[in-house]
Amino acid sequence: MTESPKTGTWAAFAAAAPDLAKITRERFEAFRHHVLATLRRDGSPRTSGLEVHFVGGELWLGMMPDSLKALDLRRDPRFSLQANPGEGTGPGDGDVRVTGRAVEVDDARVKAAYVKEVEPPEPFHLFRTELTEVVRTYVEDDTYLVAQVWKPGEPVRALRRT
Repeated sequence: MTESPKTGTWAAFAAAAPDLAKITRERFEAFRHHVLATLRRDGSPRTSGLEVHFVGGELWLGMMPDSLKALDLRRDPRFSLQANPGEGTGPGDGDVRVTGRAVEVDDARVKAAYVKEVEPPEPFHLFRTELTEVVRTYVEDDTYLVAQVWKPGEPVRALRRT
């Protein structure tokens, strides 16, 4: 038996929890801008606006050169990314958040494939996400607050509160 990984790719998440992955991706693709949380040099949180893209079965974070959020991730790769909830959420929609580690990618072929799909302004920093947790929170039947939680190597858990 192999040990469960501590991080997972978007593709691994989508294979392990396809329904939650579909909803999560739809929430991120519904709006252009989302909120990224990184850690400053002193350990305090920094929130920044960010666009995300799904390319080649992965969730990517692209950033302007030497932006504070990119420098934060180079120093400490831990992040949390909250999908834009829009003007509000309807029944069953809810909020989604992914948490993990951002791995900077400098491979010219990978960046070229990203540029072909996304057409970002260049130069830019490119980070591949390694997920440690995905959470969807929503209201069910106007009664329960439900939190669905996925972690690599574990099934999706649903926690309900009245």
